[in-house]
Amino acid sequence: MKELSYLNKYYLKYKWLCLLGILFVALSNYFRVLQPQMVRQSFDLVLENAQYYALLNGFKLREDFFAYLGKVLLFFGGLVLIFALLMGIFMYFMRQTIIVMSRLAEYDLRKELFQQYQRLDLAFYRKNNTGDLMARITEDIGKVRMYLGPGVLYGINLVSLFVFVIYAMLSVNVELTLYALAPLPILSLSIYYVSDLINKKSEIIQRRLSGLNSIAQEVYSGIRVVKSYVQEKPITNYFANQNESYKQESMDLARIDAMFYPLMLVLIGASTVITVLIGGIKVMQGVLTPGNIAEFVIYVNMLTWPVTSIGWIASIVQQAAASQKRINEFLNIEPSIQGQRKDVHPIRGDVKFDKVSFVYPDTGIRALSDVSFELKRGQKLAIIGKTGSGKTTIADLLVRMYDATSGSIQIDGLDIKAHSLDNIRKRVGYVPQDVFLFSDTVAGNIAFGNRAASRADIENYAKYSSIHNEIQELSNGFDTLVGERGVTLSGGQKQRVSIARALLKQPDILILDDCLSAVDTKTEKVILNYFNDVLADKTVIIITHRIYALLEFDKIIVLENGSIAEQGTHEELLQHKGYYSDLFERQQLEEITENAVN
Repeated sequence: MKELSYLNKYYLKYKWLCLLGILFVALSNYFRVLQPQMVRQSFDLVLENAQYYALLNGFKLREDFFAYLGKVLLFFGGLVLIFALLMGIFMYFMRQTIIVMSRLAEYDLRKELFQQYQRLDLAFYRKNNTGDLMARITEDIGKVRMYLGPGVLYGINLVSLFVFVIYAMLSVNVELTLYALAPLPILSLSIYYVSDLINKKSEIIQRRLSGLNSIAQEVYSGIRVVKSYVQEKPITNYFANQNESYKQESMDLARIDAMFYPLMLVLIGASTVITVLIGGIKVMQGVLTPGNIAEFVIYVNMLTWPVTSIGWIASIVQQAAASQKRINEFLNIEPSIQGQRKDVHPIRGDVKFDKVSFVYPDTGIRALSDVSFELKRGQKLAIIGKTGSGKTTIADLLVRMYDATSGSIQIDGLDIKAHSLDNIRKRVGYVPQDVFLFSDTVAGNIAFGNRAASRADIENYAKYSSIHNEIQELSNGFDTLVGERGVTLSGGQKQRVSIARALLKQPDILILDDCLSAVDTKTEKVILNYFNDVLADKTVIIITHRIYALLEFDKIIVLENGSIAEQGTHEELLQHKGYYSDLFERQQLEEITENAVN
């Protein structure tokens, strides 16, 4: 119960639903326990008056006596039906309170975990796979809900029914009650032993399920690669092997669960036999009436489901504890990236890197070493370098996906850690190298960073990124659904939608990470011409493998192995005769060749 104590706050939040639920459970069981008492009185009434009925044979009074007896029995039968109806009504209300409470708590817990996922930084997502994240927010929370709702409901029902039934039995005869309940301690010991096995098995099963989710998610996401390499059969075999392990663990748990029910039925049957045997002796001794035996048999059988449910409840609690432990592991993680200030201030756009170094915390790879540069508002910076030189890392540090290992990053003269984290990310437009589109319309993807944008603004910024005409040619124009990860669009179209999305934010600082790599030369020129107008007063950092002659850069940095190898203006770097100069010459030659072919 240590892990499940986290859920106590939901019981406090929905305390009135819980209290009402407990009241309805108690009332339902109260009227349930009254029914055997009516059966006992009617049974004894029949037995006591049977001999009088036989003595009146041949007398006219016999028919009147029979009619009277029938009315009394009908009265008792009516009481049983009324009590059953009241019991059913209160059972309905107890489900409408406790089960509804569990659904509300499930909603709150799932929302809390989802918000926690969004708070956590990129290092967390590098360590944990998507399938595991999905399993915890779906399967694990589902098992926790079973504890909050049915588990608690039947647990309260079990306790209250035991109290009412045992009190009623003790009020009739203490000795017979002890005999009837004698098998129950054996049941308690069995539950104590088996519950530990259930807990261990549940943890293993949840880990197996997370693994299956991860495999399936990766295969679905990379289905093109799987098909192109004809790996359907090996992947299917691998999944089948993993699924076989999950099946075996689940079967082991099912076998343990299956031990409870036959054992409980045997013990309940033993209680019934003992009740009839000892009760019969008491009847012959004149201590009890035959109606008491009937009453006790009903009481014992009334305990059948609650006692049987002990194993089921124990299984639910153990599985919920295992699942809540996995959920708590993520809820207890504090993101390493946190903003110090909550107030929001406009950002001018001054950026300064002062001897910044960075080592990825999960891999230990050094991405940057003593990188320093400074940009004033409205200036343009190009970062050029080979793959793996650390270009994208600079962008990630500027939007605080990570914090620098050493050195400092300043925005408007203030350390980046002193800014509001949300404000930085709102005021910085970032087009990452790995473009991601949501399963939404084209317009919805463009307006992702500015939900209040009008359709006219969305279309204007689509023009700035040279995607407007192509969107209009789609089946539903801007209202066309792009599919998962934008699968219905080409790579170049996705890049341009992503550019429009960043521009629509109207950011103070714009970072473009190799955002034109999938765009043809003609479209690239159109976009760059738009950039000269739209980005005139913005601080812009463009990360690229190419040299954009149509854009004027105030500074150009060439990165090599995480360090600045060259730095200066276009003319200065050409005179330096280094990597930048060689790249420029190769690019010029490619353009001449391309023009000659065309």
